[in-house]
Amino acid sequence: AGLRISNAKGEIVMLPFQGQQIWDATFLGRSLTMRSMFDEPVATRDYLSNYGAFFIHCGATAMGNPGPDDRHPLHGDLPNAPYQDVQLIAGSNSEGPFMALTGRCRQTVAFSHDYVMEPTVRLQLDASSLAVDIVIENLKRSAMELMYLAHINFKPADGGRLVDTVADDSADIVVRQTLPPFFTPSESYLAYRDAVVADPSRHRLLTKGEPIDPELVLTMRAKADPQGWAHALQVHPDRTADFVSFRPDELNYAVRWITRGADQDALGLVLPATAEPDGYLAAKERGRLVRVAPGEKFRCALRFGAMDADAATQREQAIAALRGEGR
Repeated sequence: AGLRISNAKGEIVMLPFQGQQIWDATFLGRSLTMRSMFDEPVATRDYLSNYGAFFIHCGATAMGNPGPDDRHPLHGDLPNAPYQDVQLIAGSNSEGPFMALTGRCRQTVAFSHDYVMEPTVRLQLDASSLAVDIVIENLKRSAMELMYLAHINFKPADGGRLVDTVADDSADIVVRQTLPPFFTPSESYLAYRDAVVADPSRHRLLTKGEPIDPELVLTMRAKADPQGWAHALQVHPDRTADFVSFRPDELNYAVRWITRGADQDALGLVLPATAEPDGYLAAKERGRLVRVAPGEKFRCALRFGAMDADAATQREQAIAALRGEGR
């Protein structure tokens, strides 16, 4: 089942009972969603068998590509998880009227975990962007080891520029140099990846025909503004932009994922996360797992969507000012 929520500036199509995915998003007269082999969603729990949504929740006991000794599925239990309790909300807040979709998904495995995922996706009446709030409650009577990643999949723009509050150095941008075993990289891809390792700023211009196939994965540390938000833009040649905003004190890693192949064309401008997307055991070894006490809740907030040229220019100027601090 799908649900369309629209306003004067665009619309989203959601899967209320399957992961509460945002399957598609269109704002300011253009589709924001990645290109994939899937024309419509597929009823499945398998991640790669329903691969093409605009936004997917990943986690919550594991996420990322499983390592050789991991036992969890790709990106964990949440991407296509069934929701039994779903609500459509019409309301008003300080920003005006809105519609929102929320729901509850309980994940229980004996001797392992017991938690409830409760996301909310909100579209304001005059907005070209979305507000997403996530609450994960640990119902187990022992601590929960939590991982979470917000998989936001934009359509790349040829000639687009990637602008954010991440410094262009190897301390703040780490390029993943291993690939999942089902990928066979070309020599041109390996040369491109090595060039990005040598100069991380190399990836910031999305040049048509760049050999980013199968994928480029970066793990970044973003700087927050005085209000606690970090921002990233894909600035299109027409000066409009796509954007992601998140709070590094909630999700302290900014993953960037790009694939530009014949069958998939996608930009994970920023995938805010609790850890690198390398699976549970890697996160445990690196000390990245988030501990949620019995009865406690993990919370995080995201804002993402499209901006017109004026708003994009203002946001880019604010990012430039933030990047210049402390130099």
